[in-house]
Amino acid sequence: MNRLNGTLLRTSLRRRSFSTADNVDGNLQGSKVQIFDRHLKRKQRDRAAWLINRKDSLVNTVADNLLDRLEDVKKTFPTTLCLGGSLEAIRRSVRGRGAIQKLIMMDSSYDMVKLCKDAEKDLASDNIETSFMVGDEEYLPIQASSVDLVISCLGLHWTNDLPGAMIQSRLALKPDGLFLAAIFGGETLKELRIACTIAHMEREGGVSPRISPLAQVRDAGNLLTRAGFTLPGVDVDEYQVRYNSALELIEHLRAMGETNALVNRIKFLKKDTALATAAVYESMFAAEDGTIPATFQVIYMTGWREHESQQKAKRRGSATVSFQDIQKEFGAGETT
Repeated sequence: MNRLNGTLLRTSLRRRSFSTADNVDGNLQGSKVQIFDRHLKRKQRDRAAWLINRKDSLVNTVADNLLDRLEDVKKTFPTTLCLGGSLEAIRRSVRGRGAIQKLIMMDSSYDMVKLCKDAEKDLASDNIETSFMVGDEEYLPIQASSVDLVISCLGLHWTNDLPGAMIQSRLALKPDGLFLAAIFGGETLKELRIACTIAHMEREGGVSPRISPLAQVRDAGNLLTRAGFTLPGVDVDEYQVRYNSALELIEHLRAMGETNALVNRIKFLKKDTALATAAVYESMFAAEDGTIPATFQVIYMTGWREHESQQKAKRRGSATVSFQDIQKEFGAGETT
C-alpha cells in the first residue's frame, strides 16, 4: 500500500451537430437509473477549481501512474482526448509521453476548464496544441473515430451510466486507439464508511447514504468487455493518506470535487451526527501520533478499439497439440 501525506470567466460551449452518443444503442444513450446528481457534481467541480491544490500528492501520483502506461506502448497518439477528473494534473504530467501533438481537454465544469486554460501559459514550452471544451462524459460531444487516445483520471466513477460512457469513449477512438482510465474503487474511504454507519445508527437510529457507491475490482474487466474494448487490462493500487482530523479529510475531498452527489442523499447533516462521526473515526482508526488514515483504492483500466492488427484468441478447439503430448515431450524423466 502506498502512503501519502495529506496536507470568473464563463467559457461558452459551441453547439455541435455530432456526438458519439448518436452511435450508441438507444437503450444506452441515457441512464434510466439516476444515481448521481450531475448538476450538483458540476457545482462541486466549480468549487473544486477554486480550492484545488496543485501539490496534492494523491492526485499527482494517480495521474503519473496512469500516464506511465503510455511508456509501455510503442504506438504514438497524435490526437488525445482528456476527460474530467484530475484534468489539470494530467495536463502537467503528459509532456513527453505518447508523442501527443494535439490535446483536447474536456470537463463538465466551466470553472475547471477555465483553470486549465489559465494554467496553459506555464506549459507553453511542450509544443502540444491544446484546446478546451465544456461537455459531459455521459453525452460525449466528440466525433466518432476522431482521436487516438482517451484519458480519464478519477472522473468516470461519477457517471450514472458507466458502461455507456465507456462505449462512447470507444466510439470516439480511431481503430487501434487506446482507452486509459483510473477510477476510485469500492474500498475507497472504507474507514469513513464505517464511522458514518456507526454514528448514524447511534444518533439517528438508521443509516442514510453519505458516501457514493463505487465499482468493485471484479467489475472492471466486465465493464471493459461490455464496452467492446479488446485486450482489456485491469490493475489496482491502494493509497493511504494520513490527516490531522476528519475535518481535514472532508476539506481534501471538497478540493478534489469528490463530495457526496447522490440523488437520494439527505441534504443536511445534523451537527451531533457529524461530531459523532469524527469521534468514532478517531477512536477506531487514529494512530499513536493522533493522525487518522483514509484509504483510496484506485482501479486502472486499459482497453483498445478493435483493429485487424491486434492479437486475437484462437477459436476454441483449434489447438493442434494437446497438453498430454507436451507433458510427454518435456516432462519425460521427471519424478514426482
